[in-house]
Order: sequence, then structure tokens, then C-alpha cells
Amino acid sequence: MTLHTWWLFVGSVFLLSGTPGPNMLHILSRSVDMGMKRSIAAMAGCLSALITVLIASAAGLSTLLLALPGAFTILRYAGVAYLLYLGIKAWRSDVTPLDVGSNGLPVALSAPALFRGGFMIGISNPKLLLFAAAFLPQFINPAAEQVPQFVVLVASFAAVECFWYMIYAAGGHSLSRYLSRPSVKRVFNWIAGMIFVGFAALLLKAKPS
Repeated sequence: MTLHTWWLFVGSVFLLSGTPGPNMLHILSRSVDMGMKRSIAAMAGCLSALITVLIASAAGLSTLLLALPGAFTILRYAGVAYLLYLGIKAWRSDVTPLDVGSNGLPVALSAPALFRGGFMIGISNPKLLLFAAAFLPQFINPAAEQVPQFVVLVASFAAVECFWYMIYAAGGHSLSRYLSRPSVKRVFNWIAGMIFVGFAALLLKAKPS
């Protein structure tokens, strides 16, 4: 892999990751609800899922999914159900004034729970698995050792993703100042819920190519 190829990959991933999606919306929502520092566990969950998907794609797991009848469909419906759950949960979320300066996490939202939530968001999108399987190989030089190239690409993807996590989390922290009013928070929850449901609809139409 040449330096030019690597820059093309980083540029593509930068645009891809920066586009609002389930992961970024989840990080934004967590930052709004609990502040930037306490959303780090959710970031770690999303990132762990992303790395898992990329490694699985590099190992050819997507080919196995496509070869097993019904495997993609089951995974797709599971992702749809989880996104719908998040949308409904956002609509029914508490709209009491935020207290971002609080030091302790709510009992129902411990760090492990935040991590699991972030991981579920990332892992429930089978389209990412298929995209990674089709996208990563385009930047691999087949004439050279492939494992080190995959390591560089996955690490680069993770670094860019982390950058955007911090940007969205910082944005959520700033938004929290304006969401201290229940009426504004209610509108934000409604919009977030609509976006999650929209992602679910798009995922429902996703088909392996």
C-alpha cells in the first residue's frame, strides 16, 4: 500500500464517518444526557463494535454470512428491531432539566450499560459488515503482505472514527446548555427518535449485493 493509497482511504473514511449515522447520533444523545466525559463508555462500545466488524470483514465473515441462507436477513431484522427500540425510547425519554455537572451516573446507566448500548448500536448494522468487506480490499495491494495492510487500515479507520466521536460528543455537550428546558429537550428527543426510526427503515430495505 502506497502513501497515496492510504491518504485516499483516510479521506474516504473521514467523509464516511463524519456523516450522521446511528453511532454518531447515539454519541450525541449520550453526551446531551450525561455530558461529554460520561459518554466515553458509549464511545468505547461503538468503537469496539466497529473494530469487530472491520476485523470480521477482513477475515471473510461477510462471505460466510452471504453463503448461509437467512443469516443476513436475521441480522438485518435484529438491527431494525434495535433501532426501532431506540427510536421509541427517545420519544418516551424523560424531559426533566439536565444536570450535566453531576458526578455520578444513574443506576440504570452504569458505564458497562453505556458500553453495551454503544456496542449494540454498532454491531446491529449488517450493512457496515458488507460495506467493509467491499471497501477495504480496494486499498489492499495483493502483491504485498496483506495482514499488515489490514492492520493499518483498521487502525486508521478507528482513529478517524474516534475523532468524529469527540466532535459529536463536544457538540452534544454544547447542546446540553440549550436543552435544559423540558420543551426544547422534548423536541430534541422527538427528532432523535425520528432519525433512529428512519435508519431502521433504511436498514429494512438493505439487501446484500
